[in-house]
Amino acid sequence: MADLIKATITFVVANYSLSFFMLGLVVSLVAIARSGSSIDRPLVVEKLLAWYVFFSIGVDNFYNFVMHVFFGEMSAAFIGWADSPFQFEVGTASLGYAAVGLLAAFRSYDLRLAAVLGPSIFTLGAAAGHVNQMITAHNFAPGNAGIIFWTDIFIPLFGFALLWLQRRNVDARTGTASISA
Repeated sequence: MADLIKATITFVVANYSLSFFMLGLVVSLVAIARSGSSIDRPLVVEKLLAWYVFFSIGVDNFYNFVMHVFFGEMSAAFIGWADSPFQFEVGTASLGYAAVGLLAAFRSYDLRLAAVLGPSIFTLGAAAGHVNQMITAHNFAPGNAGIIFWTDIFIPLFGFALLWLQRRNVDARTGTASISA
């Protein structure tokens, strides 16, 4: 039993992007269930997006900051790279994304869009870098080719889908065009 607990904790910690994404989904579902009003698409999208931004952008990037700044050698080894001063730079960028994500989670659509856009470009770019490393350096370390690779693609796409759905809900309520000045 102790080995199962250890393996589960290791999996959750090593695959933190997936873990925070799933936690955000669970919290969203609880928030939807506890809303007390009739469950409709705008409410579902609102709760999913708010908690997505909170956990998948805010908390996830704060965790990334801690890991790269305070545990840089371990983080680099997990990715299959050597430790370098660049770890601090990646960590502080993640801290900036975390601050915007935590601020934007329960705010306006535009602030949420900004909070999702920066980290999404970063992780999609990281996914491209992972592919390059798999092909050119045969780097199949868990932090390069494992679940992290897939979450670097899936999580931003999920965020963009939620933003699109929320924008459609706002446009339907206000009767405005999807693209406005």
